[in-house]
Formats: sequence, C-alpha cells, structure tokens
Amino acid sequence: MGETMVVLAPDDGGRLEHAARLTVGVGGAESNVAAGLARLGHRAAWVSRVGDDPFGRRVVAEVAAAGVDVSLVAVDRDAPTGLYLKDPGPDGTRVLYHRAGSAASRLDTADLARPGLAGARLLHLSGITAALSGTCRDLLVSALDGRALPGAQVSFDVNHRPALWPAERAGPVLRDLADRADVVLVGLDEAALLWSAGDPAAVRALLPGPELVVVKDGPVGATALPRTGPAVVVPALPVDVVEPVGAGDAFAAGFLSGLLRGLDLRACLRLGHLTAAPVLAVPGDTAPPPDAETIARALALPDEAWPEDARARVRGGSGR
Repeated sequence: MGETMVVLAPDDGGRLEHAARLTVGVGGAESNVAAGLARLGHRAAWVSRVGDDPFGRRVVAEVAAAGVDVSLVAVDRDAPTGLYLKDPGPDGTRVLYHRAGSAASRLDTADLARPGLAGARLLHLSGITAALSGTCRDLLVSALDGRALPGAQVSFDVNHRPALWPAERAGPVLRDLADRADVVLVGLDEAALLWSAGDPAAVRALLPGPELVVVKDGPVGATALPRTGPAVVVPALPVDVVEPVGAGDAFAAGFLSGLLRGLDLRACLRLGHLTAAPVLAVPGDTAPPPDAETIARALALPDEAWPEDARARVRGGSGR
C-alpha cells in the first residue's frame, strides 16, 4: 500500500536542464515490492489511489503488466497522479517531486477496509507514506497499531526521503512507526542519519518491538536481527552498479518472499541479494529476478561459495 508516480527522465542520461527528450516511466517503492513478489510467484495486490488522468492510467497499466492485482486501486476524480523527475549528475541522480495534493496523498484508514484485502498474509508499508499527509499517517498507525488486517504480518521499509521531510522531523516519526511493525527493513545509512545508529546492533536496540529487523549496508551486505537468537549476516553480491534506485525494493521483495516460503534467515537474505542484483545493473527501477533454477542453486551454495559463485550464476542466468 502506497503511492506510485509517473517518472520523467532525460533519455540520454544527461542533466535535466539540457534534455531535449524525456523518457516516461513509473516508479513507486510499494508497487515495486508488489511487482517483485509477483515475479517470484506470489499473489500480490497493490492498494493505492491515482488521478483520473492519462498518467494514472499509465501507472495502473504498468503495475498490472508486472502481474500485480490492481483491482484495489481507486481512481480519484478530484486529485492528480503524482509525478517526479530524475536529474542525473556527476554526484548521483537528484529527484524532483511534484506530488503535493496527489490522489495517493488522500489515502486514509478507509482504504484498509476494502473487502478484497481479507485473508492477506502480508501487508507491506513504507515510511514514504507517512510524509504524504495526515490521513496517510493515520492509515499507517491504523495498519501497524490497530492491525486492520487480522492475521496479516506487517512489514515496514523505513524508506526515508529527505526531499519530503528532513531527518530531524522524520526520525522520531519513522522510529515510532517502525517499532510497531513485525518486520522492519532499513538502510544503515538511513539509520545513521535518522537515529545516529552506527551498526546493526544499535539499530536493533532502538527498535525492540519488531520480531525481526533487517539492516542493509549497500555493497557490504545485510544483517537480520531477530528478537531472540543470533544475528545473521550475508554479504551482498558484487555488481557493476548502473543505478541503485529500486534495488532496496527488490531486496525487500526477495527477503519477504523467503519469509512467505518459510525459508531460514540466511536464505531470506540471500534471496534479497539475488533479486536486488539485477536491478542494480539496469537504469530502471525494476528488473526481472533470476529464474527459479538459478535461485534454487544459489540458495543451496555453501557459505564459502557465496557470494562469488552466486554472482556467476546470476550473470549466467536470466536475471540480467
């Protein structure tokens, strides 16, 4: 559940101010996760609102094309679909948002009461939604605290967006929301900026509530810290990075897929890395994961063969 927008980016990869043509795409953290789960064989639905406009229809069509159920997406006749632009530069890509007053910013607790949500095993949310509006934040509180979907495990990706709200304002809110979830995913760089947490153990100490906290450390690896039991660390796959946008969502989809399959934490982390690697290697926000056989072989590798053998299998498989 969350906002997805139309993305405009220079088609030559240059600066936005010099672009003669823009490429139209679609981007949204939560729908990226839904698409990743669908591509891994799960039944996934995306809940949101879009405007009654061409961009809204484009968003819904592209998410549906990834195999995601979009029947729970509402069309708002009084608010537009959100938009953002990418401005590539030598120090990375800057994002410019045009989403204030968007249809998705009008999401509220009523969106959790739709009949089609009954029986869901997992509800995935992110901290982006908390920055969109007061009603969006109320929705998150209802989902996390009120448990509006009985029986569903709730996962929460912190996903701090500095362009939406500064760390000093976002930090306390995101920590409070994350601590109410069952599963939390957060980047170590985010945790350092938001909460001055310098390592995974410090993050876990700040978030005692969740059953499981996963701390991602970019090209280094990821650590899963259960409420009880030892932490599990799995190195990331070496990748020639084209653009990092969307890789965290792909990792979340892979990791959550592992949980839904009942895999152990080491295999869940490996699956997260396996689904993130193809996204890192392309300019878009999503990419198909490796095929099922490649994934199965990579998950079965002994520790001493990970990550180099897994990288070779992904490069040789269909994930690129």
